[in-house]
Amino acid sequence: MKLVRRTWIALTLVASGALAAHADPIAATQETTVLDRTMKRLDGSEQNLAEYKGRVVLLVNTASKCGLTPQYEGLEALHRKYRDRGFVVLGFPANDFLGQEPGTDPQIAEFCRSTYGVEFPMFSKISVKGDSIHPLYRELTSRPPPIGGPVEWNFQKYLVDREGNVVAKFSPRTRPEATEVVEKIEELLAKGS
Repeated sequence: MKLVRRTWIALTLVASGALAAHADPIAATQETTVLDRTMKRLDGSEQNLAEYKGRVVLLVNTASKCGLTPQYEGLEALHRKYRDRGFVVLGFPANDFLGQEPGTDPQIAEFCRSTYGVEFPMFSKISVKGDSIHPLYRELTSRPPPIGGPVEWNFQKYLVDREGNVVAKFSPRTRPEATEVVEKIEELLAKGS
């Protein structure tokens, strides 16, 4: 019986080694990031977030009827100030907190454009918590502290470096123009591509 077991283990190890030797070595070394996914834009088009690799990215869950909604102005100011240096804000409307984003995608797009002059990319409404949480936010919230943990409210911000690594999280009440946000963005931009 022991001989049969040893033979089985040996054959299993040999077969595993053979499979590993034939595996794609490039695919085995490629790591995925939060940007490795396709999302729907407010206009209905699909966009692969991997297109933003090589840039510093600020991911923000947004809402149009929240006390923090005026942060759109600061987000747009950051986007305009740093976009030529490789920075982008990505907005993800969510209706998870007291129904503060009730609009349709076209309504959200019109509100953002006409009220705050938003030019940074805005994506279709998603959920950032609960059973219907979008995979992007499931990945963000499942990370270890201080990055992970539940989204506290509208306008929580996640900063992603040029390689697609989430490097900082800022609370909803932290304004986009806050020193801690700006300094971290500038630090990442200074590292170049």
